[in-house]
Amino acid sequence: MTTHLFDLTGKTALVTGAAQGLGLAMAIGLAEAGARVALNDVQEARLCGEVARLAAAGHTVRAVPFDVSNSAQVKVHVPVVEREVGPIDILVNNAGIHRRGPIEDLPEVAWREVLDTNLTAAFLMARQVAPGMIVRRAGKIINICSVMSEVGRPTVAAYMTSKGGLKMLTKAMAVEWAKHNIQVNGIAPGWMATELNRPLMENPVLDAWVRSRVPAGRYGDPAEMAGVAVYLASRASDFVTGQIVYLDGGTLAAL
Repeated sequence: MTTHLFDLTGKTALVTGAAQGLGLAMAIGLAEAGARVALNDVQEARLCGEVARLAAAGHTVRAVPFDVSNSAQVKVHVPVVEREVGPIDILVNNAGIHRRGPIEDLPEVAWREVLDTNLTAAFLMARQVAPGMIVRRAGKIINICSVMSEVGRPTVAAYMTSKGGLKMLTKAMAVEWAKHNIQVNGIAPGWMATELNRPLMENPVLDAWVRSRVPAGRYGDPAEMAGVAVYLASRASDFVTGQIVYLDGGTLAAL
């Protein structure tokens, strides 16, 4: 196998939730593989700072700050990206939030925030870009799931529900759009060293528990998302669809 299968030169990618963490790491990986990358986030100042840094490093990138859980904003901003950057060949639905708490105490507003950001936004974004992919008979959609698409623990019901739903939405998109040569897959990270997991990392008891639970004995580095993202965005995965790749240091393989 030669490296040209992973070359994304001439492709346009849109990565949501890309101002930091996993989204930023994947955006960098796609840009290094040759793609033009539109980075999206609601944290406008932070997003623009990262985009300026990447542009200074020679990458073709653009900041597109908007709320992916807002259907009106999706309908306005995605066509702007397609006009000004290029038709979207690769969509990475990464935007996500977490609201912890026991189910009996979890406010309804927190439940809805998590479902809207982690699940509904992926539906809205894919629904917006898919018609163009169908016309061009080509497209790659990557949904960022989680080990909690499969298993769970107390106080994370909203997150578990959103990521379990995203796993099944990935499969639904895959089976509907395969006939149009659109591949839809998921990446499911385990515990990664991100802002989202900082409460765990800063709690000595929980931090020790996480490390004991992961066979690799550590948190994942966000940069380790990039290789899987490039693979699923490239020609190397043209016959791969409806799959979830677990990037978890062996967590789901262990009792």
